[in-house]
Amino acid sequence: MKTLNLKKIKTIISKFDDARVLVIGDVMLDEFVWGTVSRISPEAPVPVVWVNRESLMPGGASNVANNIATLNARTVITGIIGDDQKGRQLTSELEKKGIDVEGLIVDSERPTIIKTRVIANHQQVVRIDKEKIGEINDVTLGKVIDFVQSRIKDVDAVIIEDYGKGLITPRLLKKVVPMAKRLKKIITVDPKEEHFSYYKGVTSITPNKSEAQNGVNFKIKDDAALFKAGWRILKDLKTETVLVTLGENGMCLFQKNTRKPLLIPTIAQEVFDVSGAGDTVISVFTLALCCGATSVEAAHIANCAGGIVVGKVGIAVVTKEELFERVKKEIENS
Repeated sequence: MKTLNLKKIKTIISKFDDARVLVIGDVMLDEFVWGTVSRISPEAPVPVVWVNRESLMPGGASNVANNIATLNARTVITGIIGDDQKGRQLTSELEKKGIDVEGLIVDSERPTIIKTRVIANHQQVVRIDKEKIGEINDVTLGKVIDFVQSRIKDVDAVIIEDYGKGLITPRLLKKVVPMAKRLKKIITVDPKEEHFSYYKGVTSITPNKSEAQNGVNFKIKDDAALFKAGWRILKDLKTETVLVTLGENGMCLFQKNTRKPLLIPTIAQEVFDVSGAGDTVISVFTLALCCGATSVEAAHIANCAGGIVVGKVGIAVVTKEELFERVKKEIENS
């Protein structure tokens, strides 16, 4: 990171307050049951969790919105919730964080997606998912598209969060992507590997290693395979950049009109929980691009943000202060 200018990075992060981002995607409510384990159940070989407390957090696309709002950027979200208590709880949680929730469309045919995680002794014991998967109906889709059309002129970037639950389809993207490109908006995608062909022409895509290898249909066993996969995705989707996240090994950036990928390592640290790390990476990467960062600068800043959240338990976010201190530390230690 010696090539990075700390003063410029500080300016970029300080400008997050002025950024405006629209998040489109599969929204969810994350429930956490926190407790301890001291014995195994006599009924089955499973731990008995003594519950200390329970908490709620925005999940999926709503966690991306939460990450952006925590960094003081103006945040708008659109997605589908059910006509149920969990949908109302999710809406309330997002409103508390200052997020514009006018684009949350109620669909009485689909329950709000819920992911319940049981955490004991700082480790996830089990996750329970409640959801209905499948394409949304035309009426609901029309409401989402109308909302995007009404708000897209007022934002700097669009983040598409595809968890494969039914909202992100060719029908939606054939309307949204050309609309955003005409207005010269940044478009970033956190992809579902089965949907790679949907994302042609976006600004950037941020798959993890598993998504990347499934997207290109070959295993990524070494750097040579990683580089082959990244260049293929870049070429096939005609994007400006591809940012492949590699967990504890950092990330790799591929840029249009360059010949060499950029491997960005992480500072060695203890990893507690990778839940939501990809959400943080795409949030910070997109915000940095909105605020004048080059793709290389944005990737380095996002890598620092991802390194912070994996050191926390549960779905976590990062603050501007934490982010700047982490970037400063990495630059000084490089």
